[in-house]
Amino acid sequence: MSSAAAGVSRRGVLKLGLGATAFLSTAGLTASLSGCSSGSAATGFSVLRASDLPFLRAAIPVMLDGALAGDALQSAVDQTLHSLDHGLARLSPEMLNLTQQLFDVLAMAITRGPLTGIWGRWESADAGSIRHFLERWKNSSLNLLRQGHSSLLQLVLMAWYSRPDAWAQCGYPGPPKI
Repeated sequence: MSSAAAGVSRRGVLKLGLGATAFLSTAGLTASLSGCSSGSAATGFSVLRASDLPFLRAAIPVMLDGALAGDALQSAVDQTLHSLDHGLARLSPEMLNLTQQLFDVLAMAITRGPLTGIWGRWESADAGSIRHFLERWKNSSLNLLRQGHSSLLQLVLMAWYSRPDAWAQCGYPGPPKI
């Protein structure tokens, strides 16, 4: 089926991409100016803010699905949050700002609903809804959402698999002893 038959033109795709970029940039700026995006870290963290934690606490178990179960999963979420915080603290200011803008967009109700399909609070979202949101972003026609999915997945998985206690879960014996 040709793009003309589908009613999609290059100009239309570019307009949609530009509109989405403007929407997300405006949302991030609005969050920063409205105070939704607090610059101070949550208690016990260097970089992660209190507004980032509900999303991360809901999404990390879905992203680590199958790696652990039960009580070990809750401990893994906490450990992953601290590893993620440690990694974010070492990012360049520009990369940290972009990451925090992504977290702001996911935290704000006005952007969370339309972009993720999660209309309520993250604490109330079930694993299936979060999995659907991640798949939607992964397969989105908008490059910005695909990049957001990739960034989230890489940040969380690097935070989890950088921990020695995660190595045993995947059969990695650890780095060679020198």
